[in-house]
Amino acid sequence: GGMEKIKQHTFALAHYTYTVLSTLKYANGAPVVRIYSDTDFSNPDVQGPVINFNVLSENGEVIGFSQVDKMASLYNIHVRTGCFCNTGACQMHLGISNEDIQKNLQAGHVCGDDIDIVDGHPTGSVRISFGYMSSFEDAQTFLKFIIATRLSKLDTEIPFQSSVTKLTTESIPDDHSSFNNADKLSPIPHILERELRNNLSATETTVNWQPPEAKAESIRAAVSETAVPTCRRDGKPITISNIYLYPIKSCSAFEVTEWPVGNQGLLYDRNWMVVNQNGVCMTQKQEPRLCLVNPSVDLKKKVMIIQAEGMEPISVSLEENTGKEPMIYESRVCSHRVKTYDCGERIAGWFSRFLGRPCRLIRQSSDMKNRSHQTNTKGLASATNISLSLVNEAQYLLINVASILQLKEHISARLEKPLEIEELIQRFRANIVICAPESFEEEEWAEISIGALRFQVVGPCSRCQIICIDQQSGERNKEILQSLSAARGRKTNFGIYLMNQPLCSSFPDVLSVGSQVLPMLKENTEIQPPTSSKEKCSG
Repeated sequence: GGMEKIKQHTFALAHYTYTVLSTLKYANGAPVVRIYSDTDFSNPDVQGPVINFNVLSENGEVIGFSQVDKMASLYNIHVRTGCFCNTGACQMHLGISNEDIQKNLQAGHVCGDDIDIVDGHPTGSVRISFGYMSSFEDAQTFLKFIIATRLSKLDTEIPFQSSVTKLTTESIPDDHSSFNNADKLSPIPHILERELRNNLSATETTVNWQPPEAKAESIRAAVSETAVPTCRRDGKPITISNIYLYPIKSCSAFEVTEWPVGNQGLLYDRNWMVVNQNGVCMTQKQEPRLCLVNPSVDLKKKVMIIQAEGMEPISVSLEENTGKEPMIYESRVCSHRVKTYDCGERIAGWFSRFLGRPCRLIRQSSDMKNRSHQTNTKGLASATNISLSLVNEAQYLLINVASILQLKEHISARLEKPLEIEELIQRFRANIVICAPESFEEEEWAEISIGALRFQVVGPCSRCQIICIDQQSGERNKEILQSLSAARGRKTNFGIYLMNQPLCSSFPDVLSVGSQVLPMLKENTEIQPPTSSKEKCSG
């Protein structure tokens, strides 16, 4: 039917989605989304098949677009976020002044980043669009995603399901005059207004994800991001309980009790990665079975041994093969070009057989000049000269057992089978696990010292769908990320990134389990050391 039919088809989908989104309400009557549009979606000649919006909380606060994007990825939905290369429209619809733009830039916000909220105000929005290949089922999938993540605790009670079989995709008449009245669009697709109202009413009365106010307040207090004491409770020390390195990016962890520190982090941490036949980094997002690959490093024998169920163990030398010219691979995950060495056909065949697709193992070259830390590290000396391995953000990731325990209560309440603490620790894939008296107090630290090592905190870790993957089986459960978002006030931060600032000391640079952690608060007030160094936090 040509472009005219495509216009009719895509506009019908957009109009339907717009109509449902506009009607969604929380139990308290507050809207679920705020739509930004100059039209009422009544005429395809002036309104394209694009919907621009922000998701709101039940209190009317905007939920950052990066959080919505991460949730959408769990449902295999791709959305565009930010200002869409249209700063003027962004300022107009979001009420952003020129002064606000400058203030956002000073806060570190740049085009394409995840800084979606500054001082409580959004820096961008979410956009969905329909094309000729889009279907009514696609629109339904998107609406079910919004309803499941905003209006229910569990992904079960979703309205409109009873109406799906009654909805039809009747073609829009060629006469565009029918679009001059929005009421005339109701049969395209055919939805009985009464059915829509009844379904929404049922949603408001039977699907109430919001906990009782008293419980809600206790949750907010329990997972507060700011309420942190300035001294140790009962004089208990903070100690390292676990140390993990991940020799191969996105593969299983290798747990150690003590390990040397290199100029990029833990020695050999994320020095290798698996790439597809195009040289693009593969992670658990695309290939969850990577978590079943178990690498271990033998420093004495100078080899890395790689194991997986059903496969013969295979070894890789720790000695860099300087006899081969390094190749340049572009990793979309790291967003950098990295200079690497290919580990050869034997290793490539091993990974290809296990994963069932062509892939190769590559190793980062010792020439580290091509990868340095570029993000905002205020107060970190020579930040741009600090080299990185194949990590995404920083040299180290730290999590707190007390924070894990606090989060475990909220996640377990939403799951049929409660998670064990060890399983949650594995899902968060940290390098350093500490045992501190208070949950989430690590988010108020500016620096920490461990023996002769000094670390700068460079920001929180905003979690993605990888925490939804069971690191023992490779199975996904999207409820994990949704639970984290709900428990943390619609954010997905968990853990903090660290960069190493070596101290001038005669002590060897080694991290050990049981070592004491001395933090410095963001207000530059040093936390008092514990009265007894013999006490250790269990767990």
